Amino acid sequence: MKKCDVVVNVKDDADARPIALLVQTASQFESKVYIDCEDKHVNAKSIMGMMTLTLTNGNQVTVSADGADENEACDRIREFLTSAK
Repeated sequence: MKKCDVVVNVKDDADARPIALLVQTASQFESKVYIDCEDKHVNAKSIMGMMTLTLTNGNQVTVSADGADENEACDRIREFLTSAK
């Protein structure tokens, strides 16, 4: 299992479109991918779960991935959450 701490910095904060794109990104990986924010532990491949998170710029979250491609999954999710496009 790989974990990485990330400070969120996305263009539209927790708008629906970035969350949908985040779920699509996480779904590309075989690994189980989770995001911990405050007291919530959410499957990053679940659109409904991700909508329950408050992902605003400056928030610190922990991304965890477990599986064959866990390193790449964690790295890509971190890149997504820190790329204010």
